[in-house]
Amino acid sequence: MTDMPLGLIVADATRTLPVLRRHPGRAVTLEPLAARHVADLWDAARSADASWAYLRYGPFPTEAALAAHVERIGGLARQPFFAVIPTSSGKAEGWTSFCDIVPTDAAIEIGSIWFSPRLQRTRAATEAIFLMMQHAFALGYHRVVWRCNALNAASMRAARRFGFVYEGTWRGDSIVKGRRRDTAWFSLLEPEWPAQRQRFEAWLDDGNFDADGGARKSMM
Repeated sequence: MTDMPLGLIVADATRTLPVLRRHPGRAVTLEPLAARHVADLWDAARSADASWAYLRYGPFPTEAALAAHVERIGGLARQPFFAVIPTSSGKAEGWTSFCDIVPTDAAIEIGSIWFSPRLQRTRAATEAIFLMMQHAFALGYHRVVWRCNALNAASMRAARRFGFVYEGTWRGDSIVKGRRRDTAWFSLLEPEWPAQRQRFEAWLDDGNFDADGGARKSMM
């Protein structure tokens, strides 16, 4: 034994990769991203060039180019992508993924998110992230990560709204579309999840929304 300070003991566990399956919610459904979603995604992506500003890919000049990208990312074995389908439209209006998955360290990231303008800041968008977080923690992951371009004010606000804790910024850690990127890191740990899950569930409850679909109370 040693009297040196050490971290908390974590019980041995077998953590699997996230399940690439349908995840239904009240306001949204996540489905494995596939070619059948391309037409809807193309409709949502047209005239939405600004929504790609902080991603490594996009915008796409043609539906065929978008289809080729969907085919590529939809086939990534260790980065499962999901189409985000709001119940209100029944059409794919964005995507999200799990990435940088390290089962032995119980760490996983929700990333490479593209939400079209009509999906952004909606009940469906919030529930999509909730379903991702819920699945990650149910699989036994202890650390869920959110990282984004430090200049992406909307993503920074979203991370804090969803309960992620800011950890710091890696300066100049990558080059994206010919520009230097500083990356902001956020995380949520397993002991923090129960309280955050309650926040999500209270906000997503049907009683929190008026007849026009507007939220009565904020999550912040």
